Amino acid sequence: MKTLLISLLAIIFVTSCIDTGQKNILDLSGEWSFRIDPESKGIIEKWFVSALPETINLPGSMTENGKGDEISVNTPWTGGIVDSSWFLSPDMEKYRQSGNIKVPFWLQPDKYYAGMAWYQKKVKIPASWKGKNIQLFLERCHWETIVWVDDQQAGMQNSLGTPNIYDLTAWLTPGSHTLTLCVDNRVKEVDVGMNSHSISDHTQSNWNGITGRMELQSRNPVFISNASLYPDVKTRHVNIKLEVQNTTGTDGPLKIAVTGKSVNSDDHTPDSLMLDQQITPGSNEIDIKYSMGDDILLWDEFAPNLYRMKIEVADAAGGTDVLEVTFGMREFGIQGTRFTINGRPLFLRGTLECAIFPETGYPPTDTASWTRIFRIARAHGLNHLRFHSWCPPEAAFTAADQAGFYLHIECSSWANQGSSVGDGKPVDQYIYDESERMVKSYGNHPSFCMMLYGNEPAGANQEKWLTGFVSYWKNKDPRRLYSGGAGWPILDATDFNST
Repeated sequence: MKTLLISLLAIIFVTSCIDTGQKNILDLSGEWSFRIDPESKGIIEKWFVSALPETINLPGSMTENGKGDEISVNTPWTGGIVDSSWFLSPDMEKYRQSGNIKVPFWLQPDKYYAGMAWYQKKVKIPASWKGKNIQLFLERCHWETIVWVDDQQAGMQNSLGTPNIYDLTAWLTPGSHTLTLCVDNRVKEVDVGMNSHSISDHTQSNWNGITGRMELQSRNPVFISNASLYPDVKTRHVNIKLEVQNTTGTDGPLKIAVTGKSVNSDDHTPDSLMLDQQITPGSNEIDIKYSMGDDILLWDEFAPNLYRMKIEVADAAGGTDVLEVTFGMREFGIQGTRFTINGRPLFLRGTLECAIFPETGYPPTDTASWTRIFRIARAHGLNHLRFHSWCPPEAAFTAADQAGFYLHIECSSWANQGSSVGDGKPVDQYIYDESERMVKSYGNHPSFCMMLYGNEPAGANQEKWLTGFVSYWKNKDPRRLYSGGAGWPILDATDFNST
């Protein structure tokens, strides 16, 4: 078993759905009705069936909309490296009175709120969407969401690092409907650790809201729900694991067309692949081996060559669905005590990314902002970033792909100071679930090179649990390298250690 020791790790690719005319989109950004719920009574009182009294602009957070409570020394906060009790001691009275010290925040917001908040919008579903699959796409929620359509609850999700996607087909018939969201940013049953940069007021802040894309998506009754691409540099193939959802309720034939194309050069276009497949109702998993041909263009920091894979499916009724995935042909590995990229020794030069965005209190979700970050990092001689106890949005992976950066991603947890791993707490299952969501959402990006549970764990059984976590992912997905926790522990099962 190969184990790499490294003093500081600062850090293959996500399924990028590109609208190709097969997917209709209803943009939900703009003004929403709004109401805070500090006493958590909205569900009992059925706020989803009545109009909410205020307004708010989304995407955005409550804080940047001027919503929330005034800051005081009694403001509850998420984080615990600094004991807030010292702010209330007699020695600090003169500073409190002078206004020089207010609260125990490292980056103090104008307003603060932790709890349930309600967001509501009227939507009109066009007649052309009848019989289609309809999904609600919410990027960068913070963090638990519950969704109602009119007076019917449609589900709950709580990912910190990936979009919340709800299937609302059963409720969104053509015509007018009321869409209500309840967002709760409190630490409840699942405690990823109060200092985790995914939730802590130390860095990005514990904001409430939705800050990325918000839209309703209409898809054909037979559609591609996911495509995971596994590049094999040695054989010049890509193994595609395709997931096709068949909501028609009947068996039928499916025609599949796959075409790869270089993003960087017109000199290399692999041949298209056509195949027939029989599908059954529900989820269908289809394995495809696609030849990239000769003279493939490899991805690394010096030549971040990218490809775009277009996958089209056509059902028996004549309906089609198209998915385009951007990916890179690369192999991130180890030889002895060295990292390698495409078989060559690699020297990582990196730093931390701790989710510090003081202008907004949350990370940007546009590619341009992240392109700027990687451009500055490259100007300082760096080639990789470690995302400390959080997972960035897709825009960060897209920008890193284009810039040729090697990313070290963590599952939104610093399970310490009150939390732990391996002790049977809800966070144990949450980290597994979150890692699955992360790999499904971002696993196709070539920049996604390393994944860890998170930072500096506590827990008497952490070594056994983390060994299981690493072994699970090493066996399941070879596209990146895996370790347990940043900082500690050192484990035989890991591809590398960060200490």
